[in-house]
Amino acid sequence: MATPLSADRLLAALRAEGVTVVEHPGWRTHNRNHVGDWGPVSGVMIHHTVSSGTASSVEMCFNGYEGLPGPLCHGVIAKDGTVHLVGSGRANHAGGGDPSVLQAVITETYSDRPPAPRVHQGSPGAVDGNSRFYGFECINLGNGTDPWPAEQLLAIERVSAALCRAHGWGARSVIGHLEWSDWKSDPKGFGMPSMRTRVQTRLGKDPAKPAVPKPRPPAKPAPLEKFPGSSFFRAGASSAVITAMGRRLVAEGCSAYKSGPGPRWTEADRLSYAKWQRKLGFRGSDADGIPGTASWNALRVPKTTR
Repeated sequence: MATPLSADRLLAALRAEGVTVVEHPGWRTHNRNHVGDWGPVSGVMIHHTVSSGTASSVEMCFNGYEGLPGPLCHGVIAKDGTVHLVGSGRANHAGGGDPSVLQAVITETYSDRPPAPRVHQGSPGAVDGNSRFYGFECINLGNGTDPWPAEQLLAIERVSAALCRAHGWGARSVIGHLEWSDWKSDPKGFGMPSMRTRVQTRLGKDPAKPAVPKPRPPAKPAPLEKFPGSSFFRAGASSAVITAMGRRLVAEGCSAYKSGPGPRWTEADRLSYAKWQRKLGFRGSDADGIPGTASWNALRVPKTTR
């Protein structure tokens, strides 16, 4: 059991967990605190809206409807994973539920699922869930066939983990409405046990410290062509080394080629290499376009298959 988060702390907890949040105007002071207790809180309850459309669903959860005034939850989780905050404080979302479920949530002693609920709103022995649970409504028709996009499921995971992390709870503090009241079937379309597994896995990670990939060993430098000697570059010479040299000259912006370098040594090769020599600072006869040891090593011509 814990003191409920203030509006500012709730917002900060969600954002720290990576939740995309939209603040509905007036949500910070919108609650049902005048009709009952808010807190101590014991967990998070997940619902589906039985509606479609983000704007209309958010307005319904903010305003409520005849016989059930809003807010109907603390946040609305849209299909795209955005969470729209609509209330801070007591909200009309959980209603009456089973005290044995509440005790199992507080102690987090159950295994796969909390004990099956046997009571509901208005039945003897029911306890007030509106004072004890944060509530999040997920936009879904609740017919078992309306899809749950990956982004929405991830947002449920993040929201649940954010509140558990803020209060020091484990994932067993997160339940579905159907696990609270024997009248309810929400959320329908995914299992709460699998969601709790996701939440617990997330709680094992630090949201402020993204996983750091293991450093890769430095890549071995690519083998380079050894300088074949100035006499190699003569009229009529043909080799893949000359093509590789020409491509490096083009990459260095030292091209005098009209149609690209090829394997046969030509005047275009000599003029291109002269540009490279001048780029390195050579002048006069030292920039005659015939490769020398220093300029060749600086060009770093990759090894070829001759």
